[in-house]
Amino acid sequence: MLPAYITHADCARHEMGAHHPECPERLGAINDMLLVKGLLDYMHPYDAPLATVGQLSHAHSSLYVSELMDASPAEGYHKVDPDTDMNPFTVTAALRAAGAAVLATDLVLTGDAPSAFCCVRPPGHHAERDKAMGFCFFNNVAVGIRHALTEHGIERIALIDFDVHHGNGSEDIFRGDERVLMCSIFETGIYPFTGENATGPNMVNVGLPSRSGSDKFREAVTGQWLPALEAFRPEMIYISAGFDAHREDDMGNLALVEADYEWVTKQIMAVAERHCRGRVISCLEGGYVMSPLARSVAAHVKVLIGAD
Repeated sequence: MLPAYITHADCARHEMGAHHPECPERLGAINDMLLVKGLLDYMHPYDAPLATVGQLSHAHSSLYVSELMDASPAEGYHKVDPDTDMNPFTVTAALRAAGAAVLATDLVLTGDAPSAFCCVRPPGHHAERDKAMGFCFFNNVAVGIRHALTEHGIERIALIDFDVHHGNGSEDIFRGDERVLMCSIFETGIYPFTGENATGPNMVNVGLPSRSGSDKFREAVTGQWLPALEAFRPEMIYISAGFDAHREDDMGNLALVEADYEWVTKQIMAVAERHCRGRVISCLEGGYVMSPLARSVAAHVKVLIGAD
């Protein structure tokens, strides 16, 4: 039984114009690095299915889902916010990205895979219940989590988000949901300018100032995330895995390195072994400079699949 590697060629057909940082090449860079490192030899590949409207509606309003699908352009681009555009292939890519989280959930909870990495785009953690924003259309992790709650009867799920940007969409969807504990670390004072004031008791938000670096990041995980996770005793863990806090990525300035992503994944997996039978699903979020993105994902996946 191998960990699952879920992706789809359709995810590379969505693009938002030349020089946009959230580009199709991100997935190729990751796949190539995992191949070179030999990590794909330890994983079972799966094609991401299309999420259904019913699955999406666990996390998003039915009206929003239908309006977004209707907005798909026949050609060219349709702008949904100043940084986020749709092309004719965006809806299909977004359905695959959300469908990957659903498939990962089914595989892990039926025992067909011990863990899963969803190498998909567009990302999801800025997508709110009724709003696309920040390069995101459907909240992939939220769709997967709600699928676990509603279709598999899981009662306690932890969502870990270490993207440099606060996952405002995930917080919007899960605020006040006592079944979900969301732990996030992000850089303060940057997009989406939220998170410093948690909106519910189930939110463990840690905003760090620019250039905090490895020590402050690790102190936040050890001092705030881990005690909350131990008290919550999750039955399953999802990760919004953004790698744009890397010091070589100009989308943020937390100045992390690959070793930090390896370390934090080890902390998460240790919690999962104690409480979740190792059941962890990771979904790609940010990371926009190809080399540090690929290296960081490899460091993360190596621990996730137990190949370290």
